[in-house]
Amino acid sequence: MASQTETTNPQATAQDNRPVILIVEDEALTIMDLGDVLEDGGYETVQCASAERALSILQARPDICGLVTDVELSGRVNGFELANSVAQARPELPILIVSGRAAPDPERMPAGAQFIARPCAGEDILARLKGIMPHC
Repeated sequence: MASQTETTNPQATAQDNRPVILIVEDEALTIMDLGDVLEDGGYETVQCASAERALSILQARPDICGLVTDVELSGRVNGFELANSVAQARPELPILIVSGRAAPDPERMPAGAQFIARPCAGEDILARLKGIMPHC
């Protein structure tokens, strides 16, 4: 289960041609557990804790083909703001927003993004991700 943590290598490619998912979560145990579940489910993961870092990774990694983000993140930008920025920059990218809060105001959600409420298992996130992911 070798996940990449905050990679900056723009030449990196998907390991074994598995789809690459960017996970943005600032709780260490949560991101490690979710990374393991997604990798066991057939994805490669790139992980970071802030929206600012996620945006730079997305810019450097055109092979990333899905985003899973928590709402509460370290840094100044929250998961909804990240999702909206990503939706503008890469409108084709599937986005899954995860939060322990109630479902957000639809105006805060970018078009096409999905929301999943916690508590949920990593397998629930994996199943939802598989449902919104095209084959990339």
